[in-house]
Amino acid sequence: MNREPGTRNREPGTSLARAPGLGYPWPVPNDDFHDAALVLVGHGSTLNAESSAPTYQHADELRRRKLFGQVVECFWKLEPSIRGVLRGVYAPRVFIVPLFISEGYFTEEVIPRELGLVIPNQPGFARTQRRGEQMLHYCGPVGTHDRMTDVLLARATEVIAKHPFPRAPRPADTSLFIAGHGTGNNENSRKAIERQAELIRARQMYATVHPVFMEEEPRIADCYALARTKNIVVVPFFISDGLHSYEDIPVMLGESERVVQERYRLQQPTWRNPTEKHGKHVWYSASIGSEPLLAEVILDRVREAEAAAGTKDPEKAVRG
Repeated sequence: MNREPGTRNREPGTSLARAPGLGYPWPVPNDDFHDAALVLVGHGSTLNAESSAPTYQHADELRRRKLFGQVVECFWKLEPSIRGVLRGVYAPRVFIVPLFISEGYFTEEVIPRELGLVIPNQPGFARTQRRGEQMLHYCGPVGTHDRMTDVLLARATEVIAKHPFPRAPRPADTSLFIAGHGTGNNENSRKAIERQAELIRARQMYATVHPVFMEEEPRIADCYALARTKNIVVVPFFISDGLHSYEDIPVMLGESERVVQERYRLQQPTWRNPTEKHGKHVWYSASIGSEPLLAEVILDRVREAEAAAGTKDPEKAVRG
């Protein structure tokens, strides 16, 4: 008997959501968070109007599913601000999910401080806190979740499917590169990208899988030397498209800065897929933040927080 992939170990009470571009579905629990609010926290930017787009996109999608009593967005650099967002949230349970790539300064210091989760002069903070009649659950960032592997693979699959010229190469004949910023100020940023490279490498889909960085070794430009195949796919591991993904990385991949800026001015793609450089065919995808599968990662973070809270005594939760 033929069995649909992914159903063999499916738990009762779950349905299936197929991941676009991937050959298997995800099991999806029958969630009910009608007594809860979801707060999505984005960075935002006053210099890049598109920086908030992924946050609004996934908030809209999760509103459409009607799983939560309320879904709201807030930002560090834009309105509505993180500091004031909880004033308009009245559900008894509140799940706060940072749309950030890694654990670090913003997720461990800035966001908790702005939400009032940190007690002055005390190190650390409780991830679950009672505030009046509400229970607040602070979730992990989306970028460190293992299911981000599927998000990255969907992006890599999509860019080749959309631009198969001269013909779509097989993953086995392709080298995959995950491009990140890299910085000495936050080693967790690098770790998140290296972890995803390890997870994808373990699936043995691509000829090689490497992390590459803008400001650390190996550099993005090193992809040509690292690739063992003629075909290269580069996926930027950023939540939103902006200066780095639109301009900096295409230049690092070898495109002329003048050409990139002219294309950007004309609102054209700054990288044309595929482009031949150094004897390689290079496909360059959009950032991962707008990938539809990210909504599932957000839900997973909420489920994790709910499960963790269920193992603790609510009466002993820290009061804000």
